[in-house]
Amino acid sequence: MSSKPKGKNDHAWEKLFSKYDILNQIDMHEKFIISANQIKEFREPRLMAKFDHNINLPQIFSENRLAILPISRGDYVISNFEVYKKFESISTKVIQASLPEHIQSLDKNNIQSEAISINCALASGILNDFLGEENLVATVSGRMGSDRFDFDIKNSKSGRLASIEVINSQIEIDAAYEGVESLALLEAKRDISEDFLVRQLYYPYRVWAERVSKKIRPVFLVYSNGIFSLYEYEFKNPKIYNSLELVQQKNYILEDIEISISDLENLLMNTQIIREPEIPFPQADNFKRVINVCELLSSTTMDRDEVTEEYAFDIRQTNYYTDACRYLGLVEKGRDGLKVMYQLTSKGKLIMNMSRRQRQLEFCKSILEHKAFSETFLITLREGRIPNKQRIVDIMKQCQLYRVESEETYKRRASTITGWINWMLEIANE
Repeated sequence: MSSKPKGKNDHAWEKLFSKYDILNQIDMHEKFIISANQIKEFREPRLMAKFDHNINLPQIFSENRLAILPISRGDYVISNFEVYKKFESISTKVIQASLPEHIQSLDKNNIQSEAISINCALASGILNDFLGEENLVATVSGRMGSDRFDFDIKNSKSGRLASIEVINSQIEIDAAYEGVESLALLEAKRDISEDFLVRQLYYPYRVWAERVSKKIRPVFLVYSNGIFSLYEYEFKNPKIYNSLELVQQKNYILEDIEISISDLENLLMNTQIIREPEIPFPQADNFKRVINVCELLSSTTMDRDEVTEEYAFDIRQTNYYTDACRYLGLVEKGRDGLKVMYQLTSKGKLIMNMSRRQRQLEFCKSILEHKAFSETFLITLREGRIPNKQRIVDIMKQCQLYRVESEETYKRRASTITGWINWMLEIANE
């Protein structure tokens, strides 16, 4: 049994599973159909059935390898569906692009929504390059009905295919661009994650494959920290949900952000070490996700549940990554009644409004202000490789870290030092 902290969705779904005996119903019939009105007895369906990433699934779903899909305007089906796909290892090459000089209403340093990231990708020629189409025209977008279609989907337990029928379910398309040869359907995100919900590409694909004769090209666009990462997929068998395969993947950027190892050496030599804050030492290995949390908070204050629901986190990871931001002085935590609230500090706001190059250097400086990271990075530069975990632990023990006591805790936290230094080396090699 999982010991993860439970959120509002966890508690609400446990009550629904108990009231409608859902697990036994699935054992007997291989699926259970639940209405939006039934879900609404305990919480709003828009919050209870929107799980863009596997990690967002309620605990009772994860423990029983279950997933949920909409099948009409007001009904959902729950079963052992394999609904997510992991992002493949992305290319490290970054292609330079630029906005036209006459465009004044788009700011490459202030892209705070999926819609603006799409507009920038179009205006800069990123989409033309990626799709290989010169004359792209924006066409359909927004919410619409799915019409009627059926498909087969893989059962995550048995491996067999199950048949599903969809009748006028609501779908949403972030943007669609039509060229001479094809129609590209875009799903845009600003959060970094390990996987995505295939339905976000599959349902629109099935709808428009029936309506136009051109090739339909499902495209995922992930914008974070100045990088546009585009993934084009193809459904090898249009009738099978799980037949999705990656066709191509490219990364683009709208400004020259060259950072050298010499830049990082100078930063190390000129950064003053600060006193360790009375905040847990970070357990957040992926620094790109630390930045992504700051992006998420750059335009609004959010409570802990909102961060968890909006991002590819469970509650524990929300705590780890917001604490990592707090450790660096980028985010502050407060309370609004019983709610734990997060917002950027003045330092965080200042950094997030900088050009990408300067922002990257300021993030590095914020890391190197802490002795355990600074000492480890100094050894890395001298020896040409990151020290092993035990050596990093030895460094950490000399740095008076807040509430890090057991050997096992030191080892877990050492992975964060390795991860963050790897990120610094990566940006010097982009």
